[in-house]
Amino acid sequence: MLFRPGSLANSLPLSIPPATRNKLEKIGILRPIDLALHLPLRYEDETCIVKIAQLNEGQGAQIEGEITHSEVMFRPRRCLIAQVQDDSGILYLRFLNFYPSQQKQLAIGKNIRALGETRTGYFGLEMVHPKCSAVTQASPLKKQLTPIYRTTAGLTQRTLNKYIQTAIKELTLDDTISLPLRSKIKLASFAESVQFLHNPPPQVNEQSLLDRTHPAWQKLKFDELLAQQLSMRVHYKKRFSYRAPPLFNQEKYKGQLLQLLPFKLTAAQKNTLYEISEDLSKPHPMHRLLQGDVGSGKTIVAVLTALQAIENGYQVAFMSPTEILAEQHFLKLSEWLTPLGIHLGWLTGSLKKNEKKTVLNGISDGSIQLVIGTHALFQEQVTFHNLALMVVDEQHKFGVQQRLTLREKGIAPHQLIMSATPIPRTLAMSYYADLDISTINELPPGRTPIITRLVNNARREEIFERVRETCLAGNQAYWVCPLIDELSIGNPETLQLQTLLETHQQLTLAFPDLRVSLIHGKQDSGIKAATMAAFKAGEIQLLVATTVIEVGVDVPNASIMVIEHAERMGLAQLHQLRGRVGRGVAQSVCVLLFQQPLSELARARLKIIYENTDGFEIARQDLNLRGPGELLGARQSGAPMLRFADIVQDEKLLDLAKAVADEMLNDYPQDAQAHLQRWLANKQDYLHA
Repeated sequence: MLFRPGSLANSLPLSIPPATRNKLEKIGILRPIDLALHLPLRYEDETCIVKIAQLNEGQGAQIEGEITHSEVMFRPRRCLIAQVQDDSGILYLRFLNFYPSQQKQLAIGKNIRALGETRTGYFGLEMVHPKCSAVTQASPLKKQLTPIYRTTAGLTQRTLNKYIQTAIKELTLDDTISLPLRSKIKLASFAESVQFLHNPPPQVNEQSLLDRTHPAWQKLKFDELLAQQLSMRVHYKKRFSYRAPPLFNQEKYKGQLLQLLPFKLTAAQKNTLYEISEDLSKPHPMHRLLQGDVGSGKTIVAVLTALQAIENGYQVAFMSPTEILAEQHFLKLSEWLTPLGIHLGWLTGSLKKNEKKTVLNGISDGSIQLVIGTHALFQEQVTFHNLALMVVDEQHKFGVQQRLTLREKGIAPHQLIMSATPIPRTLAMSYYADLDISTINELPPGRTPIITRLVNNARREEIFERVRETCLAGNQAYWVCPLIDELSIGNPETLQLQTLLETHQQLTLAFPDLRVSLIHGKQDSGIKAATMAAFKAGEIQLLVATTVIEVGVDVPNASIMVIEHAERMGLAQLHQLRGRVGRGVAQSVCVLLFQQPLSELARARLKIIYENTDGFEIARQDLNLRGPGELLGARQSGAPMLRFADIVQDEKLLDLAKAVADEMLNDYPQDAQAHLQRWLANKQDYLHA
């Protein structure tokens, strides 16, 4: 017996050769149960033979016949051509890469089976690189569809299939969901579903396997979603066992700041502030997501939240993803808080040694009450005196480990996580289910709607004229150059900078009567700060920039933005950039310059951003287009993404999993633990950061 009974063994058996174990681990197979859960990507049908005369172009099929001709040809390139014949016709097999063993297998007179997709070639119908095997009259056909798995170099489908089949035969695959709950959800059993998906019979509807609507797939997707929900709810409840300093609402600084502000809070801002304030006053850490559309006023809510911590004698860390945004926040918050006698500091990687030392000392001795910074706040030498609140701006731009590191610098500090990319319902239910969510669902009064224009790059000169008119009329403009695709040849950052400098030079020549400047992430922080200050003061009329100005930059006099190569950008980024204008009284325009030809995805994105100004609707459609993986920045987040379920297509299963998770934790806690162990093993910790 290769696997010991039970599916919760924590490692693969030693009887599997070390080299094979290493390869299995590369594709995420660390335990016996992982083999059973390594489900097929697709299937091949080797259960029947199709006559050559019945083949159609584009059809995948298996044929059987005798090799009647075989030769290596050298034009137009070296390849092995074999002719196979049955009693109905002739088919050609072509191999661009081949070994001597294949030449022997395809020698004249050999009987073979070939499985592949048929297409029209130079000589007639052909299969390119088909799967071939020698046959005799006694060779049986397979009784099930052949599963094809994700694998890695050196791990063949045959070897992987052997271990998977052994695992599902020897492991105990009982349901981890108790019978009373199973009778409510009315899904297939776990063991039957796993067995079926690894060994489907030939008469099954193959489309239901491919689109994962078959009942067996529904069961596995539900179980996966249930594991995610259980993990989130466990961490949500566990948070209440931690101790955090209760931060009571004293209204000292908050009242003073509200008196100084030139605007009134909206009803939505007041509601979210109340929710946050109530959370802060409790003796366990707050983990709250503050979401709102671009320009809805999240920053002032965050600042008022920070004041509640400062009023109670504690420190606050305010994290931003870029130096420009960190500096913008520092300048804005200094303007608001310095008159109240509050000491601020800011910490970024580009600070000079002496400046950094002064800030670090202030953080350590507590004289700096609020520190604003980038990832520099994660460095080991940063020691807080009494950190009680973390404010994380644009949280999806930080990795999980970074957030965990900063959290460890305080005594279970409260966390306020801000996002200007609104979270669609299904995403909030799944990947943010461990957080409480506050939503600012209205914009401040007086905001002028932004007009969006889609313009072909061929009409570039017309846009030049529009920008000139706007600037000469007393307003200002942004001209944004996108990130270069990472697949570009050379260094993407170097190419981006080169494109930006060329665009800046072109615009400087095109507008001799305007004050044109540029800003990008590679500049010295002092230059960036001076440039933004000059632009805000109206000394610069046209600012050529990379997407560093995507978030947080607030210049009310800027009323036009031109975005180059808008077809290359994601919806969230386009919406964020567009939100940099429309902050004053002048009618604002965002021009999306695009180049033909447009891909279907690019066309869909531009249509959505043109037709919608509501960030929540844009986020919903973005989720439909891209899926949660890209939307969450999964590669940097470290969070294990769903392998089988799709939270958009499987929304009903997600709703059901959410309901079952609560009941399971309350009434069947041992089953809940077994389910988490089966599906997530040691991965749960990444889901709650």
